[in-house]
Amino acid sequence: MIKRLAIIAILGILFISCASREKLVYYQNIKNLPSSEMTNYNPTLKEDDLLLILVSAPIPETAKDFNLTTYNMTGGTGLGAQNLDIAQGQIRHQTYLIDNKGFIQFPVIGSIKLGGLTREEALRVLNTSLKKYITDPIVNLRILNYKVTVQGEVMRPGTFNIISERITLPEAISMAGDMTIYGKRDNVLVIREMDGKKTHNFVDMTQSDFINSPFYYLSQNDLIVVEPNKTRINASAVGPNISVIISSLSLLITVIALLVR
Repeated sequence: MIKRLAIIAILGILFISCASREKLVYYQNIKNLPSSEMTNYNPTLKEDDLLLILVSAPIPETAKDFNLTTYNMTGGTGLGAQNLDIAQGQIRHQTYLIDNKGFIQFPVIGSIKLGGLTREEALRVLNTSLKKYITDPIVNLRILNYKVTVQGEVMRPGTFNIISERITLPEAISMAGDMTIYGKRDNVLVIREMDGKKTHNFVDMTQSDFINSPFYYLSQNDLIVVEPNKTRINASAVGPNISVIISSLSLLITVIALLVR
């Protein structure tokens, strides 16, 4: 009887300690993936994007009306304090929010539709509009509120601001501290909003061919959700320490069996 218990305990330990490589390792078939040319990711401007647009020209005076500035006001009360704040305030360039119809209100020109355009397309539209007023305009455009959110079975879930305007799914997962051992690497959910509609897709990060999918590069405001695996779901029902308890009991039975032989 004791020998049977010992065998069962050893099998239990082996069963608990074994994990499937296919469920944990990223890019498993990378050797079989043919080489492909690098693609330059160009973000698409969306509703609620906050843009910084700077205009320059060979004759600087001709561009000044297109570079509005604001003051970062400090505290204080009264007219004298306000004047002091303006004198000491930090000058900032005006930013432009894309409205729900895709337009911004730009100085002198008025309404310009940038929503739905890539960054390069938006620059061409701005250049074309500015040439009516400026000779050889140069436009610099940045998305100031470019961010992605990572939730679920990662070490540090949260929302992350992206300075470079380009981020991949693996980079976002890494910024969140990588997946825990309980994260389903073969079923990562990416929720995206395009043209006012929410779309979603499930990505298998254990297979390397996902690097050629439209969800390899993330878009601003993408939501990434890492689903828990069965071990985590079962642990939530019976307690997160059940595996440790079973392992301890199995080890105890094994020790007893060896001592009474």
